Amino acid sequence: MQKEIGIFDEMKKTLDELNGKGILLVAGDPPNVMTIGWGTLGVIWHRSIFTIMVRPTRYTFGKIEKSATFSVCILPKGYEKQLAFCGSKSGKDVDKIQHCGFTMEPGIKTDTPYIGESMIHYECRIVHKHRLDPQSLDGPIDKQFYPKKDYHIVYYGEILGVYRKEG
Repeated sequence: MQKEIGIFDEMKKTLDELNGKGILLVAGDPPNVMTIGWGTLGVIWHRSIFTIMVRPTRYTFGKIEKSATFSVCILPKGYEKQLAFCGSKSGKDVDKIQHCGFTMEPGIKTDTPYIGESMIHYECRIVHKHRLDPQSLDGPIDKQFYPKKDYHIVYYGEILGVYRKEG
């Protein structure tokens, strides 16, 4: 059962997982999952925002571009292999949801589903997006993370609900 919790109740856990094994982004119809390790939580425009980044070269990019919403899912311990798989394979080549045995549940406040095995999930509505501007990007960051010049699109998702699995 999913219990709605405060927007920032699991912020530390979310940031720890982003900086650790990663978390899963769900986007599109039919949905695709992608492991992400970069993102932020905060307040912009008097709204709670989950900021994510997707490169235009990723299969998920085409999915999220056609969506108004996305979900972000934090899996419990024991799903490290699935997280690694979803971060190394393309949804263009393999159905990652089926391969990993994930159960997709309908979103509670959005049309985007979430992974039923998640211990925490965020449901977000895209309120803004932009491409990283290479001209204003710090040189060492550009050199280290963008040698192919495949700059991310940054998506700002208003957090409509955060849920923790109970029971």
